[in-house]
Amino acid sequence: MSGRGGIPEAALAEIRAGGQVALATVIETWGSAPRPVGSQLMIAGDGAMTGSVSGGCVEGAVVAEALDGLGRGDCRVLEFGVADEDAFAVGLACGGRIRILVEPVGMGEGLPVTLLEELVARRAARRPVALRTRLSTWERRLVGAEDESAARGFSTDRSALSGDVFLAVHNPPLRLAIVGAVHIAQPLCTMARLAGHDVSLIDPRDSFASEARFPGEVLIGDWPDAALSALGLDARTAVVTLTHDPKLDNPAIETALRSDVFYLGCLGSTRTHAKRVAHLEAAGFGAEDIARIHAPVGLDIGAASPAEIAIAIMAELTERLRRPETRRTG
Repeated sequence: MSGRGGIPEAALAEIRAGGQVALATVIETWGSAPRPVGSQLMIAGDGAMTGSVSGGCVEGAVVAEALDGLGRGDCRVLEFGVADEDAFAVGLACGGRIRILVEPVGMGEGLPVTLLEELVARRAARRPVALRTRLSTWERRLVGAEDESAARGFSTDRSALSGDVFLAVHNPPLRLAIVGAVHIAQPLCTMARLAGHDVSLIDPRDSFASEARFPGEVLIGDWPDAALSALGLDARTAVVTLTHDPKLDNPAIETALRSDVFYLGCLGSTRTHAKRVAHLEAAGFGAEDIARIHAPVGLDIGAASPAEIAIAIMAELTERLRRPETRRTG
């Protein structure tokens, strides 16, 4: 979910506007299901939809069940599969099966509005949170990293069903901080947003970080170390430095290394990186810290153009995100 608002935020906004809302959540999949566990769809009382639970295969049937649930105030678990006649009718003929939890908000057995409000508040504060729902009783509570199963879910970014308990993981939104409003940053901003990252572009040079060059982007004109500190770096944040200017890159790198960002990539040749390493060593950083840096930045795919380099960066960044065991630790 983007930090600019996800399904819980949309549901709460609809409730506060006086509307009725049901939430549909994928709780289990088998085979070639089109959407992963945890995917959500919000259904308003007038049938309007936000989000997706199947990429279009079963949304129509889910909406009908949700609207019926709003009338009754009850929750239900739906299952669609290739063996079901209904599944063929709604287009799920690709060999997979999915189970979907449909629950009204603020009525009957459904999700209490107060719990939704707390969930949204924790998401806004960038605090990892999971909603634990017992399907046999509809008992719900929010848990954090102190819960062992939730902590595993946060680390893998995966929701899961265990017995009759569904744990819906809500990690803070992904963020990418790009230092250097250079030509590579133009395609990188677009690609990162498409991959679900909130993007901030940091460069104190007005001639580089201009609205004309980066229309619609979040531009920050502060010095990189101050800008990154103000953002509040965390384990859901990646940092990429692109300026080629050590006066700008080095303060950003030092700030990132003092945080738990999941990815730090730095543009520059092997020779440039050797100078960077010497600077960091003189600044007191150890070998394990310096080994966290991905330089030259991006997967080695032979990239040449700015767009190709951006692809290489996003590929490497995504691998470190989705395969935590590949992250450099020294």
